[in-house]
Amino acid sequence: MTTSLNLITLGSGRIAIDAAVLEALPAGLRGSVLREEDDAYDGARVIWNAMIDRKPGLIVRCAGAADVMQAIRFARDNQLLVAVRGGGHNIAGSALCDGGLMIDLSPMRSVRVDVATDRAWVEPGATLADVDKETQAFGLAVPTGINSTTGIAGLTLGGGFGWLTRKYGLTCDSLLSADVVTADGELVRASATENPDLFWALRGGGGNFGIVTAFEFKLHKVGPEVLSGLVVHPFADAQTVLREYREALAAAPDEFTTWVVMRKAPPLPFLPAEWHGKEVLVLAMCDCGPIEKGEEAAARMRAIGNPIADVVGPHPFTGWQQAFDPLLAPGARNYWKSHDFAELSDEAIDLLIEAVRELPGPECEIFIGYVGGAASRIPADATAFPQRLPHFVMNVHARWRDPAMDKECIDWARRVYEGGKPFAIGTAYINFMPGDEVDRVEAAYGANYRHLTEIKQHYDPQNMFRMNQNVRPDVGLQAAE
Repeated sequence: MTTSLNLITLGSGRIAIDAAVLEALPAGLRGSVLREEDDAYDGARVIWNAMIDRKPGLIVRCAGAADVMQAIRFARDNQLLVAVRGGGHNIAGSALCDGGLMIDLSPMRSVRVDVATDRAWVEPGATLADVDKETQAFGLAVPTGINSTTGIAGLTLGGGFGWLTRKYGLTCDSLLSADVVTADGELVRASATENPDLFWALRGGGGNFGIVTAFEFKLHKVGPEVLSGLVVHPFADAQTVLREYREALAAAPDEFTTWVVMRKAPPLPFLPAEWHGKEVLVLAMCDCGPIEKGEEAAARMRAIGNPIADVVGPHPFTGWQQAFDPLLAPGARNYWKSHDFAELSDEAIDLLIEAVRELPGPECEIFIGYVGGAASRIPADATAFPQRLPHFVMNVHARWRDPAMDKECIDWARRVYEGGKPFAIGTAYINFMPGDEVDRVEAAYGANYRHLTEIKQHYDPQNMFRMNQNVRPDVGLQAAE
């Protein structure tokens, strides 16, 4: 027999939901409803970052847009605190809330490709692996990230950058339209011609404005094979390698991307055993053009220094998209700190090198990505994503298993972040921001923040969608109305 349930409200109070109301909720769904006593409950609340251990009071596992509408109306009628789960990969863990309603989109994983128009329609529970599998069957791709278990929804709404960004722009730049359930439980279409203000906000503004139940993407011709792989250098050569990397990258065509990972070497089969567990610098590269052109583009980068190993060659794009999955598997504790740098200066390089010498654990690393090319040729006010100048993204990635290491690893990440402030330009990639950076959101969006608050006020004046890097409604606008 169903019993009543106390749930957390938007005002941080509690509301008792009557047993009859709870019994009626699943009757209107194709999906399911889970409570703490249900066998599937604990599995449904497990997300990628093992540091996040919250217990929603109720979980609605949605099978389609109608279920999302029903769940939002239930939350609205009862003023419930709401968290929304897509792929569950977000570092901040905003897919979960304690005591409120979790709307779980992970069962919604459909990907449909229209070859005639080079478009794909993707549901919000899909991962990058789901998207790649369907699109690469036709030699097409959405420009996404670098880890196949990442959810497409959070990636797109936060902007999204990866191996194809320099050639084809951010993930959100390939978004053509979205179906969105707003805070009043209605389904609307957002595109360049329909609700264009909402469409603007969705492209980088995060999950602040509603729940996207379908993404329509423009597809690009990629693969099925690309030139990709790793060049591994001794960490003792890091300063020279990073300076030459900086110069080689400046001369590279848009098709070619190289990112840097500095960490202790995992036991990769192509690395000599004596290097396992020692600090290394890895140049991870991918060229999305013809293989022979890629060989030419990669030559200068591969000629840097005296590498321990070079395993760059033709690989299936789907395989390359999964190459880092073993190093980013779920189940570990994670805390990230990130900066945008306009340039990779000598002083910044020295800072990062010193930080790697102090790695607190074997899975901790520092990543340097470069966002430029096509992504930098779009005006800064064309989408909510704010940083359109070519720039480097530094991500200090603390990752460990033992809770006893929490303080050591978090303190290390914070120290590196503080040291990087003199070289930073103020913006930040919101998908890399941990949950304790709520005071940084406005700066992360820069000049675009005010417009985001106005759109938030229109679509979500009560801030129902607050479990995210939150954009608050424009209170001044509310008072004027």
